[in-house]
Amino acid sequence: MADVSEVVQRSMSINEKLGPRLQAAAEQNAILRIGWTNAGDPVPKNGELGLCPALPDGARIRALGVLGSWVSAFGQGGSFTVQGDAGSFLGAANNGTTVVCERMAGDFTGYRMRDGIITVLDGCGNDAGACMEGGILVVRGAAGQRIGGGMQDGLIVVHGDVGADPGAGIMGGRIVINGRCPTPPPGVVLRPLTKKEVKEINTLLEDETLHIPSDAVCLTPQEGLDVESYGHTVSSGDLSHVGLVGDSRPALPTYATVDTVALIGTSEQVQSLALPLPMLPFVDTASTMEVEAKGDQIAMDVLNRHPVMTVSEPRPVDVLLVNESNILEVGSELSSAGGFGIDFDNLPHMNAEEIDGLIVALRSLARENAPVIFVQAITRIQTLHQRAQYHLADLAMARIEDGSGISEAAALPMTGRSKKAHITSPDIQTGFLLGFAANGHDLAVLVASGVSIIACEAPMANGMDIAYWLQGTQDELAQHLRRIGVDSIDVLERGHLRALDHETAAVSGLRLSGYDRPLPHWFAR
Repeated sequence: MADVSEVVQRSMSINEKLGPRLQAAAEQNAILRIGWTNAGDPVPKNGELGLCPALPDGARIRALGVLGSWVSAFGQGGSFTVQGDAGSFLGAANNGTTVVCERMAGDFTGYRMRDGIITVLDGCGNDAGACMEGGILVVRGAAGQRIGGGMQDGLIVVHGDVGADPGAGIMGGRIVINGRCPTPPPGVVLRPLTKKEVKEINTLLEDETLHIPSDAVCLTPQEGLDVESYGHTVSSGDLSHVGLVGDSRPALPTYATVDTVALIGTSEQVQSLALPLPMLPFVDTASTMEVEAKGDQIAMDVLNRHPVMTVSEPRPVDVLLVNESNILEVGSELSSAGGFGIDFDNLPHMNAEEIDGLIVALRSLARENAPVIFVQAITRIQTLHQRAQYHLADLAMARIEDGSGISEAAALPMTGRSKKAHITSPDIQTGFLLGFAANGHDLAVLVASGVSIIACEAPMANGMDIAYWLQGTQDELAQHLRRIGVDSIDVLERGHLRALDHETAAVSGLRLSGYDRPLPHWFAR
């Protein structure tokens, strides 16, 4: 059996070779083949994943063999045919590609597709058509559990039996089943098709062998109460009860230059992103970081040199955070970003092979050697660090506001213990995604505790205001460094921290101010 890294390398190599040929082949109406020699002899693929992301209009690909996950994802047009089996997330986030799998497909086939047609000719796994926003998914053969779960629009046709919980959470669209269907869950209506619907659907299905009979049934959403969501529990504290103290070093002059620069990606193989301070502001769209041409030039310079984490319109210095909200735009926007993040809290659960498939697809679309960030809830910190180590992410960032209510002070020892146990590579950094706008004191405390990069919401949406916030935060951080007598954030360490009250000392393991040592229970076995 091939090593995992070999499969990933083979997959990346295939994507790299196909890239320059796609446009020329589309202009010549030629079919590019994967799994055959130049002489036409079959050499079936075995496990290659993340192949052919974001196919452009006019591209035509035919692959032979058993393929892995995230094949033909983020499609923009063209066609992709698999003569064999395909893994999970086949045609995910499809936005116009025609995908055909001539045998079986895995879980989440057509996940969050918006347009295009996906046809599977020998059955598929669980969650097929999950969160669909449009397009057509046709399955000949049995489908697994939760077919069309959470779909918003579009059409699913299944010529075969479906598993439990069909249409769970459906909000729009239709699921047509020509086979056995268990009792649908609450909120889903099982009804017969009208003659008009049968004619309409068969008109959409060009292949007559896939036409539906008049006795097929249809699942649609049931009208219900629209209940307002109240969000989730926020963390139980902040970092205001952690103090920064100096050691034997004297304070630096108020005019002394101090180093506040941090890097995302410390490996020699990565094109690092340089941050003027160890903070990555989160904004919904990076266009927020722009000001009018006649605006303050100094503010423009601050904004231009400072990367942000965003889900829309990234600049070459920014990190595009991939999640459910923007996965359909990844194919067109990722190439503009300086790096990318994967938000595991806002994507379906994935095993190691599926994560590899997603990373291959994203790396094939991103700039070469772009840094990769994993983001996951603080309560799953061990899983986050294990994944970061296994997949060699550049930064493992724990989301503090995950609904658990765990405070930032309590998250410090959780992160430290997990990092020590699961991260062995010196090039994997750790980070926090805070639920509040950080200040200079917060950054100094977190860096001293071993956190490399801190992401947080920007406290305002106006570019000029963000520039003043960034500059003010940098000045405040520099003042703290001078006060405790260090000329670089790299010199900060845990010995510079003190818990200012008993509760903070109890949950963080920091030395209690005055007592000047950790509380006794931290020494208990």
